[in-house]
Amino acid sequence: MAKNVVVLDYGSGNLRSAQRAVERTGANVTVTSDFQQALDADGLLVPGVGAFEACMRGLKAVRGEQVIGRRLAGGRPVLGICVGMQILFERGVEHGVESAGCDEWPGTVEPLQAPVIPHMGWNTVDAPAGSRLFAGLDQDTRFYFVHSYAVRRWELEVHSARLHAPLVSWTTHGEPFVAAVENGPLWATQFHPEKSGDAGAALLTNWVNTL
Repeated sequence: MAKNVVVLDYGSGNLRSAQRAVERTGANVTVTSDFQQALDADGLLVPGVGAFEACMRGLKAVRGEQVIGRRLAGGRPVLGICVGMQILFERGVEHGVESAGCDEWPGTVEPLQAPVIPHMGWNTVDAPAGSRLFAGLDQDTRFYFVHSYAVRRWELEVHSARLHAPLVSWTTHGEPFVAAVENGPLWATQFHPEKSGDAGAALLTNWVNTL
């Protein structure tokens, strides 16, 4: 049976391209800001483009951070994309202004240190062994990035043997930064799978198949 996926509409772009990309996997996709629909879906996709602080403001306007928290508390899958990944971290710093994020992961989204900004184009991703997100994809597969900010240090430590350490993938543009995370029901990518052609379609299919 086809899975039901909600693309969360909180005023931050790429909604239709995200919808079309997930529909290619065979899932039923709804674009909505409705709290209950977002809560009940098999999977929730949180897109995002633009500034961290503006995205957080839009997210809170539709109680999006509550939906994310409630879903994760119940082990229900969430996928963040681009700024939709960044807002899952503790805070973001843009133009010297610090803004609070959803705080699902510790860490700071900050300006990427590279000769050319924004980072715009196709890059390979160094995915760890055992990744389900990148399953079946070669290490030389390229994904599409467009961003000026990133998480440059992974700060979450796992102290219990009963908990699985998150799988963190990295990319380098001027310096290494977090490209993707798989952490229980919470997955995220800094790149845009919906703009990454067949590679992005395969990655989204991997996510939908876990729902």
